[in-house]
Amino acid sequence: MSDPSPVRPAVPVLDVWCELQCPDCRGALDDVRALRARYGDRLELRLRHFPLEKHKYSFAAAQAAEEALEQGRGWEFVEAVLGRVAELDRAGEPFLVEVARELGLDAEEFDTALIDGRHILIVDADQAEGKAIGVSGTPTYVIDGERLDGGKSQDGLRERIEQIADRLLAAQE
Repeated sequence: MSDPSPVRPAVPVLDVWCELQCPDCRGALDDVRALRARYGDRLELRLRHFPLEKHKYSFAAAQAAEEALEQGRGWEFVEAVLGRVAELDRAGEPFLVEVARELGLDAEEFDTALIDGRHILIVDADQAEGKAIGVSGTPTYVIDGERLDGGKSQDGLRERIEQIADRLLAAQE
């Protein structure tokens, strides 16, 4: 017989629906950094991909982020690319490989991953899940089942995320 009650994760999870060519996601970087600094490993921040059709390199950038994650430097790569969105707009996929090289990642493996599409299914699955739960733009955050849309304004979102995270952490004690 199985227990029908849902199993709670060991730590609260914040899904960050992001697109690496999105200026609004770039603007949200400070909030993401602050949340990572405040909670450390007490809050799991999961990068979720939601490439937008209006950005030519967003799908490739999402695949590259997955390769960076596989190589152990996912958030560093995401922050580096978001911090230089204009360069991605101009240079495209070669820029993603260059960022990997700058971070000391295996740039040749990045190039191969973009060619062979090994991370396409992950990106597609994230995008499909995002659409299913009502994500329509980026950044969007989901914590404890609450969706917070940051595409229009980040004002107050970090505080709301902190309130929910603090409540979840207090309930675990």
